[in-house]
Amino acid sequence: MKFIYVVSAKRLKQILIILTAVLMAAGIGYAERDTISAFSGSTSPQAPQAIYKVDTKEKKIALTFDISWGETRAIPILDVLKEKKVNKATMFLSSPWSQRHPEIVKRIKEDGFEIGSHGHKHDNYSKYSEEEIRSQIGKADTILTEMTGKKPTLIRMPNGDIDKRVLQIANHMGYSVIQWDTDSKDWMNPGTETIIKNVLSKAHPGDIVLMHASDSCKETHLALPVIIDKLREQGYEFVTVSELIAGTTVQSKEIN
Repeated sequence: MKFIYVVSAKRLKQILIILTAVLMAAGIGYAERDTISAFSGSTSPQAPQAIYKVDTKEKKIALTFDISWGETRAIPILDVLKEKKVNKATMFLSSPWSQRHPEIVKRIKEDGFEIGSHGHKHDNYSKYSEEEIRSQIGKADTILTEMTGKKPTLIRMPNGDIDKRVLQIANHMGYSVIQWDTDSKDWMNPGTETIIKNVLSKAHPGDIVLMHASDSCKETHLALPVIIDKLREQGYEFVTVSELIAGTTVQSKEIN
């Protein structure tokens, strides 16, 4: 038995309008999927987040260096990067250190490395009032902008210490808070071989690697050449944090 369905012209028009709207919404959603995923990362999109790594299959990795005091370790690290032709890395600079060592800041800038903020006072900001958090971030912002001619947009808090208030304030002041997924633990001075192993055993596409160029870290410049060579052998490309997170799915963690 055959059945014939009769649809009025008016009803057909309504169906076509609905189908067109659905298809347009699906297309917009598909086109914007990367942008949405890069900034959501949790069930509460308004929650403040810090960036730890990037979800990518491309073998791109960001070497990052925190500098907060001393004058003897930064130059050897910069020399290694230059010798190994690593032109892209991200340096998180403490503003008081930057004021004390303008010639090193100038060298970092001339070598083309990305400069992020490491705050002003090197302390745990989560214990501060909201006013003081703004003050510390703001002081560093002013100093680094004046010294480099460019406002930093990335910040790594001293000691990596963050809470919901710190993240909200930093975000409101125009900063992306950058953490790390691989810790070299060079700050513990565990030995060159251990630092190398700490990085190579965990490094992965989209990784943000934590290292230091402060005087307390006495072995980083010795481990760095091997780390660079081994990562290159594995096919990795060195990029800045900004390049790493641009247009990709960011792996962030919601902070309460």
